Amino acid sequence: MEVQETRVQTDRVLTIPNILSMARLVGVPVFLWLILRPEFGGPKSDGWALLVLALSGVSDYLDGKLARRWNQISSLGRLLDPAADRLYILSTLVGLTWREILPVWLTAALLARELMLLVMVGILRRHGYPPPQVNFLGKAATFNLMYAFPLLLLSDGSGWLADLAAIFGWAFAGWGTTLYWWAGILYVVQVRRLVKADSAAD
Repeated sequence: MEVQETRVQTDRVLTIPNILSMARLVGVPVFLWLILRPEFGGPKSDGWALLVLALSGVSDYLDGKLARRWNQISSLGRLLDPAADRLYILSTLVGLTWREILPVWLTAALLARELMLLVMVGILRRHGYPPPQVNFLGKAATFNLMYAFPLLLLSDGSGWLADLAAIFGWAFAGWGTTLYWWAGILYVVQVRRLVKADSAAD
């Protein structure tokens, strides 16, 4: 189900929601550096990496909330928000797979979905359509994965807390991956309908 936005869209760049999204983007390389430090002989910095990931989740919630409340929905914001989501997911996949916390097959499944969406965006552009808007299902999938990744990072240890984190982390990862693909298939269906309608109009 597509999320319909009835508020006025603005072309302003320096809005509070956009600044929050930009800050999230800046945090991506910081997070990746923190999570990979042990692989290059540095100290383990998982606590700091978790903090950056948590702040990203908070800012992700706030930028959408504030944009709607303050009527600061913008064209740039519509690009920045999903871009930040995808970059965090990609950087987390790289980091956790490199450290062998995530299996390669799960990373491949999530990356294959992203590749599928890139192909769909290319098809839409060829027909003169903008990228599809983020729907509720896609947002729910992202939230599940953003919960799963820090829990799985926390599970890379010992003791009851690590065991508990592994249980909930894999539960969120399973739901997130399923919803991620479900949302992706809905995008494909949406693109197919638009292209078919476009062809019929010609």
